[in-house]
Amino acid sequence: MKVKKILNRKKLNPSTPIFTGLKYSEEISLQLFKYNSDEYFEDSNYSEESFNKIPKDKYQYWLNIHGIHDIEQIKNICTKLGVHHLVIQDILDVNQRPKFQEYDNYLFFSIKSILPTQSDELKTEQLSFILGENYLVTFQEKKKDYFEHIRYRIRDNVGILRERGTDYLLYLLFESILDNYFKTLNNIENKLEELRFSDIKEDPSPNTLKTIELYKRQIHQIKRTIIPIKEFVTKIEREESNLINPKHFKYFYELKDLCLSLIDDCDQINMRLESNVNLFFSVQGHRMNQVMKILTVVATIFIPLTFIAGIYGMNFSNMPELNWKWGYLGVWIIILFVFAGMLFYFKKKKWY
Repeated sequence: MKVKKILNRKKLNPSTPIFTGLKYSEEISLQLFKYNSDEYFEDSNYSEESFNKIPKDKYQYWLNIHGIHDIEQIKNICTKLGVHHLVIQDILDVNQRPKFQEYDNYLFFSIKSILPTQSDELKTEQLSFILGENYLVTFQEKKKDYFEHIRYRIRDNVGILRERGTDYLLYLLFESILDNYFKTLNNIENKLEELRFSDIKEDPSPNTLKTIELYKRQIHQIKRTIIPIKEFVTKIEREESNLINPKHFKYFYELKDLCLSLIDDCDQINMRLESNVNLFFSVQGHRMNQVMKILTVVATIFIPLTFIAGIYGMNFSNMPELNWKWGYLGVWIIILFVFAGMLFYFKKKKWY
């Protein structure tokens, strides 16, 4: 079981941030894109020492940071950007709820990304974004390639990305993250296809129920992380920011629609899982009723037979039937007659 590192808020120095994630042996890596409609520059081995501040010129800047476990480097980068110390702590606290905050010169976002896997384990990663006038800084816990298609668009000038500001880049990153949610839900649906109705009906084993409960927890976790994304996309929609170009609002409306679609998919899958749980217990109850019915019929049949055997098992000396020549055979005939008669009666009543 993964132990969650809790942020100690009783700090002697509140300006000293604390990293709450897992420690990694590799160093953090920085990648800088500098582009406009005519040209672009890329530095895949950018260093924190060479970073000063983002100039306000004709270029758009995207600084992508892989790894946030080096507190001093993250703090130095954010300090050079003029980021508030509370935002720095939000970047390093990977266990918090996704959030959105608007400051004077930048917007801050932190969201959870689902990592699609073929295993039953659901892996999440916190991503943080700082959106400025002509720059976007992204913080990733691990080095993943689910933004590689966006880097390709910048390098080869595909689409309208290099013609737009970093707010459009932010939209593309969010779209890519939500695409991972769709892939994850699709994987869960494919796994649910393996839990066929006939399997639950014919063999409702405890492992089946365990699998269903696992998927229910995953759906709940996915829905819990999608709702905050929808909330701050809605907030962008309602509270116009000077850092979001009005002509790009339609793209953020699209993100809201994607979130609503994901929530609907979660609800549908959850209803399907609830139906499977109800079916599981219904089948279990039906099978238990069948067993109890058979046991009751058997017990009821043997009650009069036990009574007859009990009478002739008594050790009284003056029992006339004990000396009959055909007494033993007669008792067996009575026993068989009672047995057949009760079976016929139960069958007529459709008790079995």
